[in-house]
Amino acid sequence: MSAFLQQLPALIGVVIGALGSYLAVVRSDRARFRSETAASWEERRLAVYADYARTLKASVTLTYRVAAHLGNDPHPHPLTPEEAAPAQAEATLARDPAGEALLLLGSSDVVEKARAWVVTVLEMERFLREGTRDPDAWRALLERQRAGREGYYTAVREDLALPPGHAARWPLPPVSGNR
Repeated sequence: MSAFLQQLPALIGVVIGALGSYLAVVRSDRARFRSETAASWEERRLAVYADYARTLKASVTLTYRVAAHLGNDPHPHPLTPEEAAPAQAEATLARDPAGEALLLLGSSDVVEKARAWVVTVLEMERFLREGTRDPDAWRALLERQRAGREGYYTAVREDLALPPGHAARWPLPPVSGNR
């Protein structure tokens, strides 16, 4: 029995070492799991944010083209409202599920900025449905849309801890015949 008592401290040391090692591995695995889960959700949010921007931008591009037909915009590829109608309906239908995904996964600031952007796009669409021919009013709507898009992208970058990006305000040369 005295041999057992002599080896008891070593045995206790082995048990404590094994238990400590086990706890360290469990803790490390939990931290890695949390990190991987956070990265996965961040990737999903980025995909949702990009999808929403893409679907909204499709609507914006169509408004530019219809506005060009009405003489409000210098877009080089005008479309009549009748020609644009099927694509506008498709863009509107694509916006709904993208918006729902945004509501589900987006931060409150990103969702608010998305709302501000889409409200301006809806005003642009209404402007064109009414057949308005007012280039100055159209330019004001374009500025609001661009500011809304910039606000959305800024909120997305902040939410995902991305570095600041480009404002996407590129000066375009005048289109011949429109100025």
